[in-house]
Amino acid sequence: MKFRLSLLYLFTILILLGCFALKANAAVVSTDIIVNVVPPNPAPNENTTISLNSYAYNINGATITWSVNGKTLTSGVGKKTFSVTAPAMGSEMNVVATVSTSDGTVDVKTIIKPSVMVLLWQATDSYVPPFYKGKALPTPSSEVKVVAMPEIRSGGNNVPADNMIYAWKKDYTNNVDGSGYGKNSFIYINDYLEDSNNISVTASTIDQKYSSSASVDIGTYQSKVLFYKIDDILGTIWDTMLPDTHKMEGKEIVKAIPYFISPKQLQNPVLVWSWFINDNKVNSTSINQNIMPLQVKEGTHGTSVLRLHIDNTDKIFQTTDKEININF
Repeated sequence: MKFRLSLLYLFTILILLGCFALKANAAVVSTDIIVNVVPPNPAPNENTTISLNSYAYNINGATITWSVNGKTLTSGVGKKTFSVTAPAMGSEMNVVATVSTSDGTVDVKTIIKPSVMVLLWQATDSYVPPFYKGKALPTPSSEVKVVAMPEIRSGGNNVPADNMIYAWKKDYTNNVDGSGYGKNSFIYINDYLEDSNNISVTASTIDQKYSSSASVDIGTYQSKVLFYKIDDILGTIWDTMLPDTHKMEGKEIVKAIPYFISPKQLQNPVLVWSWFINDNKVNSTSINQNIMPLQVKEGTHGTSVLRLHIDNTDKIFQTTDKEININF
């Protein structure tokens, strides 16, 4: 009996000694510390915040020392957050957080490589008239093309845009089909139920050492119609649209321009043009359905309402109309 108790005591002591040995040999592992960089791909000279977190160690009570390119800048207990200005384009910044806990000390390293990304977009099937200086805007169910123009330097040279891997997201959801090597453009159909869509992309070099990100909110607009006058000599007077109340004498030719409607070909049969004068439907005598000749009989005076309604039989949410008062 005494022999069995002695063995039990000995076994207990060995377990305790093993636990103390494990505790003494425990060390902080850098992979157990989570690093979060905001923004994840900073632009040159952009304010950048680095924060630490861990589920394995209590770093709230740890002494954390921050250094940049080998120079210590700040230190303190529980100093888990550090802000720094990203370097210039083409440069790198090495940030080291030395975390000292009761379990040991470890260096957590972060490399900041600034990059630039520009996103350009346009509605590819949205109509605008000749010499229009603005952008073709998307209307419900429009096709929109977004082009990524990253500026990433590696080895002192700019990485060609078509030599990168692109990861596109639409409304924060990964788009697998639109992503991949060399896919620096993204095409989508906007949702007629949403006021805008968020498009984001991350461009990375093949070796994953460099990357750049950007996002853009692209709104959905409504088509609108403006009326212009066609002059016998000068043609369409683009400088001045007809006001809501227009004074007319003799005869004039009115040209209707539907901004941002699709398709771009105004004579496409999916667009149905309906002209009205005082709610009476009239047919245009011109081969172009967006042109309406008007003529006032001699000796008559008054006001008439000229209205145009355009139906898009292919995209029902792109209907639009316009009316003006004609004084004569």
